[in-house]
Amino acid sequence: MKKFLLVLFVAALTGTMLFAGGQGGQGSPGAAPAPGQTVEKTAVTDAALNQLGLVKSGNTYRFKETRSITVEIFDRGLDGGRSKPENNFYTNWIKAGLLRDHNIAVTFVPVGRWTETDELNNLLAGGSAPDICVTYSYPTIQSYADMGGVLDLNPYINRYVDLFPNIWGWLGDEFINYDQDPKTGRLWALEAKISNETSQNVFVRSDWLKKLNLSEPKTLDEFYRMLCAFRDNAQTLLGKDANMMVPFIMGQDVGWQARHLIVSFIPDNLNDRDWFIYGFDDRHMGRPSSVPGEVAAKSAARVLNKWYNENLIWKDFALYGTGDTTQDNLTKSGYVGAFMQNSDMPYRDGKNSITAALHTNAGPDANFIAVQPFPNNGGTHYILTGPLVDRKVFFPASNKEALASLFYLDWLHKQDNLFFMQFGEEGVTHQKMPGGAVKAIAATGDKIMNSPNNIDYTILINGIKMPTTELLIKSWVLAYPDIDPAILERAYRMSSSPRKVFGKANVGVIASEEGMGQVLAEKRDAIYAKAILASPAQFDAVFDAGYRDWLASGGQAIIDERAAKWKEFYGDKTSVSE
Repeated sequence: MKKFLLVLFVAALTGTMLFAGGQGGQGSPGAAPAPGQTVEKTAVTDAALNQLGLVKSGNTYRFKETRSITVEIFDRGLDGGRSKPENNFYTNWIKAGLLRDHNIAVTFVPVGRWTETDELNNLLAGGSAPDICVTYSYPTIQSYADMGGVLDLNPYINRYVDLFPNIWGWLGDEFINYDQDPKTGRLWALEAKISNETSQNVFVRSDWLKKLNLSEPKTLDEFYRMLCAFRDNAQTLLGKDANMMVPFIMGQDVGWQARHLIVSFIPDNLNDRDWFIYGFDDRHMGRPSSVPGEVAAKSAARVLNKWYNENLIWKDFALYGTGDTTQDNLTKSGYVGAFMQNSDMPYRDGKNSITAALHTNAGPDANFIAVQPFPNNGGTHYILTGPLVDRKVFFPASNKEALASLFYLDWLHKQDNLFFMQFGEEGVTHQKMPGGAVKAIAATGDKIMNSPNNIDYTILINGIKMPTTELLIKSWVLAYPDIDPAILERAYRMSSSPRKVFGKANVGVIASEEGMGQVLAEKRDAIYAKAILASPAQFDAVFDAGYRDWLASGGQAIIDERAAKWKEFYGDKTSVSE
């Protein structure tokens, strides 16, 4: 399939004369600079505006002739009262605003949230990708950039700084030029920035702890004994539904849904160098373990194997992938004791949330609370992270309206526009509180947001933007009007601290990663599934065989190239800041 897509892409590239290098139709700044050449900032003079087809209107810039752009938008399905992602109250508001303020006509193109990499590959290969694309997979961008299929943003965003004050004001140089190649100067994507420093949480049923007179688990052993207690007291906890008991639930994406457990095995003294060399897999496959001779993934998988073979994990976990609702349905029904997921997972989606369903099915005291049961070998529950980057926003080479596309991003992240997208209408979907915090009001009808705070539309920011951290936390808590504020604040703080932030190693392209992201991710998920499902006696053999195959299939080549790149740019240093 990959070869077929590449052939298809080359054909589309040739047929439509697509090319990279900084050219984007009307309003183009011309050819990209030579490798290593600095892009000079261009003053916004009347002559420059005229050349770009712009006129100044008040404090903004408007195209003389209407420009048309297409924008990718994640499609999360219509469950829970969601609307069509490409046609709803908020998309209509965006369209009207861009046409009014910049004379830009916008069309949204839906792409499946859980299949975005595959769908985007197909669109890029066919030469029909939207003008503004969004993905979590930078290797996908790099693969098409190498074939001339992605626009170099450097001649636009770094030349016309004054045209895009909101992009620069939010992202700054760090996030705008995060992916700029240190040798060629080319910039294939803008990195979105995470505003809420929340990550994931480990959630447990607090009412079950109380009913069984159990303390909140604070170690791996205590968490294990808690799961055993759930299993052994299924009749007490679930009555006639005792056979439905699931002490711990997860799905195929073990690397995500057991992330806290995996991270707990990463050594406390891990440095920037080793974070970078072994850090290409976002599920931590390949990172070293505090258990000698192992990777952290294996150490965690051994624990999960034990749990599985002791009937502590959902037996069908390997059958259900990301986006499937079976896990949520079991959890909403009240059968699940614990899980690991996004910091707000039990509370999001208002009346369709896990918590709302639990209150209906199991009573008002049925709640999931966040806990920190997996300290590392240094005794700390670290949240490991690099700089707070999120999605990647890029323009395919078929984009002939690069400046209009940047104006779209800039307009959407203007403070007033961003606030409206994140909170909606005052008195309808939010209330401003004394002191500056914002309280959400449960939305109904066409005012329901398809994603939390419309993050699928505010693509350069993940989370809400507030003047201070404390206002952000208060507003985050108030975003879930039907949930106990104490439970929410606990979840926020546990998912955001303590953090260990690793530096960004800027070494340019890692050629061995190109086109390998999906292949290695699928192999990784298969390793986890097979190793966890194995008998305890076969665990080592099954995991080791899968890991050797993962390395031989491209993992080792990436590790080796990353090590060589680190040596080239940082020598014997172990930190990017030394």
